[in-house]
Amino acid sequence: MSANVNVLNTKKIALVVANPSVSKQTGWPIGFWWSELTHPYWEFTEKGYQVDIFSPEGGDLEADGFSDPEHESGYSAHDLVSLGFKKSEKHLELTKSTKSIDEIKVEEYDAIFLTGGQSPMYTFIDNEKLHKLFVDFYEAGKIAAAICHATCILLKAKTSEGKLLVEGKTWTGFADSEEAFADNFVGQKIQPFWIEEEARKIENTNYINGGLFKSFTVRDGNLITGQQQYSGTTAARLVIEALGV
Repeated sequence: MSANVNVLNTKKIALVVANPSVSKQTGWPIGFWWSELTHPYWEFTEKGYQVDIFSPEGGDLEADGFSDPEHESGYSAHDLVSLGFKKSEKHLELTKSTKSIDEIKVEEYDAIFLTGGQSPMYTFIDNEKLHKLFVDFYEAGKIAAAICHATCILLKAKTSEGKLLVEGKTWTGFADSEEAFADNFVGQKIQPFWIEEEARKIENTNYINGGLFKSFTVRDGNLITGQQQYSGTTAARLVIEALGV
């Protein structure tokens, strides 16, 4: 932790990670993406923030295989931050026996940050409890952030007035070009739907992206979104900037 941390003004982040599931498209076990947990966690804790990890249902978390820096594919072998997190027993323990989002009290946190992976496309998309929690943060004037496939909730999450949260908003999420690349890489269709494709069907919202697998984040008021796994760090830095510490 940095020496210049102001311990008298610690911010608190509720980091929400998807529970394990199984893809109906591929039959693979699916979960969260390592770098989307570890990179924001690093940024926040380096600032002295308290980061509490939750999941919708609570319990042990499992990562998507390709996100593991030790996976035989070598796809994420460059991710030294996640490798260090995994090798630290203290930090790895944070992915075990997580608390349910039922235990998150909006008034006790400065921001909510949803991480992605493959599981959110099944476990976040229709989770009305999670949608409401995210909107509750937003409507309380707190920072509401989501990255990668976690942004799928923005296709359905509605305000207390019954309007889509992203109405009149500029935001981002996993791009169609990236979905196509991933499908070609494994030789089959991976996701049940594509976020960008669905977002462009919504009237009065401005979905944008920064190009194929480039770090890209957007802040529109107190809504912060990141495009994919390479956007975790920059999204976290936007949250830090928004919190002013």
